[in-house]
Amino acid sequence: MASTTTVKPLDTFEYVTFDVVGTLIDFEGAIIEGLREIATAEGVQVDGETALALYREARYAPDAGLFPDDLARCYSQMAPALGLPDTPRYQQIMVDTVGEAKPFPDSVASMATLAKHYKLIAMTNARRWAFDKFAEKLGQPFWASFTTDDTGCEKPNPAFFHQVFEFVQKDGADRHKILHTAQSQYHDIGISRELGMTNAWIQRRHDKDGYGGTIEPKSFTRPDYHFHALSELAEATETAHSTTM
Repeated sequence: MASTTTVKPLDTFEYVTFDVVGTLIDFEGAIIEGLREIATAEGVQVDGETALALYREARYAPDAGLFPDDLARCYSQMAPALGLPDTPRYQQIMVDTVGEAKPFPDSVASMATLAKHYKLIAMTNARRWAFDKFAEKLGQPFWASFTTDDTGCEKPNPAFFHQVFEFVQKDGADRHKILHTAQSQYHDIGISRELGMTNAWIQRRHDKDGYGGTIEPKSFTRPDYHFHALSELAEATETAHSTTM
């Protein structure tokens, strides 16, 4: 499934910026995997969507830390509702499991395709230690990367985006040459629209209800490009560039 508004063609961009966790890396699957490992050891059943809703609620907290280290605190908040004991070992299992989260099945090949046409820039709310693991699993496709350890803030803070704009300006371009690609309406699609960027929404949860483990936006932002999978963006990019050759 793919749709667009009336926007610039895909062959006019020089850069594609990416949300990583949730767009390229299946963090929801990793959260459920970690909780089910703990639940199995405790003889408890855990429903995946219920667990993700509890995680989302935990991430709203004013004392939320940086991802994925914050999984320890989140687990402490989630555990009672799931009937699980809160122990330091189980907290660490959650941090480690999400830190080793795997790419979506289409991520590696799609990123390799996109890297043929654009400079790819990671913009992730993950810490550097976790991003380095994710980038390795993705085949090291990035031309540049920005993590919360680099920016000192998390998306949707505009300051995160402005640091990327300044970086691109040093390369001789501006935000209008960037296609911002992400699955999170809250962290990426809404703020990228406010900042005058062209965006592509990868709706990873198109076959599920709700927002899963991602914070729900105050309002929905209609994206410029809308895909259900990253592979659809890669295919559209190949088509756009083939018609201009």
